[in-house]
Amino acid sequence: MVSLTADMSPLHPDRNLALELVRATEAAAIRAVPFIGRGAKEAADGAAVDAMRAFFTTVNFDGTIVIGEGEKDEAPMLYNGERVGNGRGPQADVAVDPIDGTSLTAAGRNNALSVIAVSDHGTMLDASSVFYMDKLVTGPAGVGVVDIRLPIGENIRRLAKALDKPVDELVVSVLHRPRHERLIEEIRDAGAGTRLMSDGDVAGGINAARHNARTDMCVGVGGSPEGIVTACAIKALGGHIQGRLWPRDDDEKQRGIDAGLKLDGFVYEADDLVKGSNTIFVATGVTDGALVAGVRREGGYVYTESVVLRGASGTLRRISSEHLVSKWL
Repeated sequence: MVSLTADMSPLHPDRNLALELVRATEAAAIRAVPFIGRGAKEAADGAAVDAMRAFFTTVNFDGTIVIGEGEKDEAPMLYNGERVGNGRGPQADVAVDPIDGTSLTAAGRNNALSVIAVSDHGTMLDASSVFYMDKLVTGPAGVGVVDIRLPIGENIRRLAKALDKPVDELVVSVLHRPRHERLIEEIRDAGAGTRLMSDGDVAGGINAARHNARTDMCVGVGGSPEGIVTACAIKALGGHIQGRLWPRDDDEKQRGIDAGLKLDGFVYEADDLVKGSNTIFVATGVTDGALVAGVRREGGYVYTESVVLRGASGTLRRISSEHLVSKWL
């Protein structure tokens, strides 16, 4: 099997796959522009899906979507199990979210992204039968220091010591949901501050793992697909990620068991979520955020900002592009 990223020699340009995938996230983000702030999240998502899939056909790889828009009968394109790419090049598992933050896009709020994550074939956990996952993400300082099984206050104190900073300077990102009311209280009782996210915990997790970001930890229950996608990025950042599946009811729990998933508090480590270091994560901003700027139109040009993270080389690249409006909108 051809590796996605492991061979760094000039004769094996598989690493260029990362840069090719950026074209697909750029296309999805640009196509969503007419719907930003228009209250039409389904239309925004549909336009992004169409654009991303069209660009996938030009990419030199043989991908299978593990995490997509849903089952085939629910999603006519980019569905779980769909083959993408031109069929040539490396085999890969693919996770897509043409817009991570459709509600953010519809409302014109910050932190909406277009996202693709890729790993070697057979390495990405398929957690689609259980929608939610409890997650803990930090940067490299948290590796071997924090643990999702510990109380949040203990993790905050441990991370503060590892970072050599006062507890009251730590900032923890949490999705702003009723289920997190007690968690938010415990974070504040421990002396740390909170950054409450309305949506978009992929960006929240990545920002917590970056060495120069304004948050130090991301915790709480969000989507399982977002956990897998985030893990692909964390591999490149050298950070820490753990997850526990969080079924909503007994029926969903049974579906997870039938799918072979580990429940009842089992902790998925980074290598359980995505095996190995051959991961690629690409994201383009739809709306402005702490990770990347959103799509901006000025006169006859559209400007995009993207990030590319590669686990094999441990790099984060920023790509700023300008596109002729006449070719896009």
